[in-house]
Amino acid sequence: MDFFGRQQQVRRMSARLVVLFVVAVIGIIVTVALAVITAFGAWDEDPTTIVGLAVAAAFVTGLSIGLASLFRTVSLRGGGGKVAIELGGVLVPQDTTDPQLRRLRNVVEEIAIASGVPVPEVYVLPREQGINAFAAGWSPTDAAVAVTQGSLDRLNRDELQGVIAHEFSHVLNGDMRLNIRLIGLLFGILFLTVIGRELLRWGFFAGGGNNRSSRDGEKSGGNPLPLIGIAMVGAGLIGVFAGRLIQASVSRQREYLADASAVQFTRQTSGIAGALKKIGGLPTGSQVRNPREEEVGHMLFGSGRRLSSLFATHPPLADRIKVLEPEFDPAELDRLAQQWAQQPPDGQQEDIALGFAPPAAAAPAPAPKAAVQPHVVVTQVAAPTSESYQRAGTLLGEIPEAVLGRARNPQTVGPLVLGLLMAEDPSARNAQHRTLQEKLGQRIADAALAEAGDLATLAPAHRLPLAEIAFPALRSLATADQQALLGAVFALIHADGRITVFEYCMSRLLLGQLQESMKPNSGWREPQRTLAASTDAALILLAVLAQAGAVSATRAQSAFDAGVAVLLPGKQAEYVAPPRGVVELESVWAALDGLVPDDKSRLVQAIVAVIGSDGTVTVAEAELLRTVCSLLHCPLPPLS
Repeated sequence: MDFFGRQQQVRRMSARLVVLFVVAVIGIIVTVALAVITAFGAWDEDPTTIVGLAVAAAFVTGLSIGLASLFRTVSLRGGGGKVAIELGGVLVPQDTTDPQLRRLRNVVEEIAIASGVPVPEVYVLPREQGINAFAAGWSPTDAAVAVTQGSLDRLNRDELQGVIAHEFSHVLNGDMRLNIRLIGLLFGILFLTVIGRELLRWGFFAGGGNNRSSRDGEKSGGNPLPLIGIAMVGAGLIGVFAGRLIQASVSRQREYLADASAVQFTRQTSGIAGALKKIGGLPTGSQVRNPREEEVGHMLFGSGRRLSSLFATHPPLADRIKVLEPEFDPAELDRLAQQWAQQPPDGQQEDIALGFAPPAAAAPAPAPKAAVQPHVVVTQVAAPTSESYQRAGTLLGEIPEAVLGRARNPQTVGPLVLGLLMAEDPSARNAQHRTLQEKLGQRIADAALAEAGDLATLAPAHRLPLAEIAFPALRSLATADQQALLGAVFALIHADGRITVFEYCMSRLLLGQLQESMKPNSGWREPQRTLAASTDAALILLAVLAQAGAVSATRAQSAFDAGVAVLLPGKQAEYVAPPRGVVELESVWAALDGLVPDDKSRLVQAIVAVIGSDGTVTVAEAELLRTVCSLLHCPLPPLS
């Protein structure tokens, strides 16, 4: 199943989640309503009174669940980092020099670039000695990846890579959004337990020794609160039961799929299988001791605690290993447990024994041309392979370490991004420098000009990866600083009176990523548009790309026709050169990003057909393709 098929599957699973939640809420409401009627001794009353009590109880219960779920969901609008911090996570600095943390960040950066998504925030749970990890967030733009200290201590680089690749599959496939929604829903149905305990406490304090003689008092034993409290605790237990069933039904099969994706990505089973064996062979296993583990159990790499098979959020450990290594004997876990009881594994020492070392810097690769086929590119969307990972490692190795260091540093990332967008023409660059002086002052303007000089020799294939590396540092800036930088970026690209495709795409990508990270879209309803209703926007996109990549009007017409043949089989469309050039794209993103998966798949194929209409795609064209796909939320790995 490709990316677009998985997106459709996630949409169906979201609908299934809502249905399960509604069924659980109905069961809880019925339980509470019956208890309220009993507590007030109303069974002998007229039907109107009984119905009135039931409706009131149902309304209050439903409202409580709804408000609690809404409150919890809103509290998570900060994105994946919010979840990590709640579990005791500590943010790993972008420019860390700690060997353990640098290894972790290197693995995350390489996999992010290989996947075509922004580099997520990285957290460590320093108090957790079990081997575990999770990815959280509303979208790849506000995602966070967290690993336990036990993972850093016990896993070698191959195993850590396998675990991180597993988590990235959740990032790419949209599982994170489903997971974070599930946290909010579970909080709502578990909230009644808290209310019930409070009612019990208040009821006993208020009613202790008070033997009222009223008619209601005689029927309810003088105080209905304890009985209602007991009922709500019972309803809360129903919620716990339902919640765990929901977690299990949502999570189990996806863990197998994520394991398989990690193997496809890393092209070796020893990494992720080794991590699973260490979970099985070490006494700490994948245990997470944080009290919030119950909320996030469905999103962890390994089960945070032991549960019965009915409620388990993950498949049995031995089964997961056996899928990866069919010859695996579960008795091996006992042997490993005995071995590691004497000498626990040390991930960094294993790295030394395995000969891992940072990649050596290499000369910039020439800008090759590669033949592409639209349907092949579509299968690569959100489906990185081992070649993608190797390509990402090579790209990072080719970027000077000093440049990477400035991209990772919040103090220097602003001038670097501005320098990346400055024009090659000296007169245009001088105009941009004057604009930056007016916007940000002499110091920043001079720093950006210096960066432009240093980055002048950067190969086209390195520009987008460098921007992706810079994103976490940009996201760590204060909101006011981010807004000032965005204002400077748009002033910069307009300073010379023209906007190139690269300038537009990079600035639009930066704007979109920062806006999404500051205000994640946490709504339940996602836009659903069809290609039939968005044809005009799609044709504008194809026309802009045809115009940008063609040396003549004839070639542009040919490229446009190639895209239309894929987008609208059997139909024709007139090519009209976009009067405002690339700026015309401002009108298309909202309509095209909301296309249903099948239609978005066809649009991506049409885009590839336009860019590759001459049979080849240059590195610059490939990076343009990746940028456009990113704006459409179709992450594309680097094309080899």
